[in-house]
Amino acid sequence: MNVPEREAAVRRLLERATPVVPPDLYAQAVRRGGRMLRRRRALLRLLWLLLCAAAVAFTVWAATVHPWVEPPSETTPPLTGW
Repeated sequence: MNVPEREAAVRRLLERATPVVPPDLYAQAVRRGGRMLRRRRALLRLLWLLLCAAAVAFTVWAATVHPWVEPPSETTPPLTGW
């Protein structure tokens, strides 16, 4: 498309009466937006649930394994019979 054709196409668009909008466009937009919000809310709840489950699992693991305690030394035999 060259410049005069583009200008003519734009003029035709601007000379029309008010733009034609589908009558149910608003209802469709509201439905779609509500669906998007519900999906986002469900995803955030799922992520929070996974985070809480991971925190509980870590706490239970740390309470049973005690990773902060230094393991006994294996290099020196125990002193018995002195």
